[in-house]
Amino acid sequence: MLELSNEYEVTDALKALPLWVRENEKIQREFSASDFASAIGFVNAVAILAEKLDHHPDILIYGWNKVRITLSTHSSGGLTALDFNLAKRIEALNFF
Repeated sequence: MLELSNEYEVTDALKALPLWVRENEKIQREFSASDFASAIGFVNAVAILAEKLDHHPDILIYGWNKVRITLSTHSSGGLTALDFNLAKRIEALNFF
């Protein structure tokens, strides 16, 4: 089990991820694609990253072009460095 991030670590990590919002023991971000196919392509790219890290986000596809990514380390019961690492990698996709 990974060690939970403390409040200072969470606050500091979110400074580098300004579009991500903390929701209790999770972080999430909303993405808007230009069309449905782009939204699905983005989800597939996130899936590849998640598999490489063996860390799987909650992914919600809604509307015809919106994607919500929610990260938390379920086995640890909250936020860990792995969540922030995956969020940074998702940002680096520069998909939208």
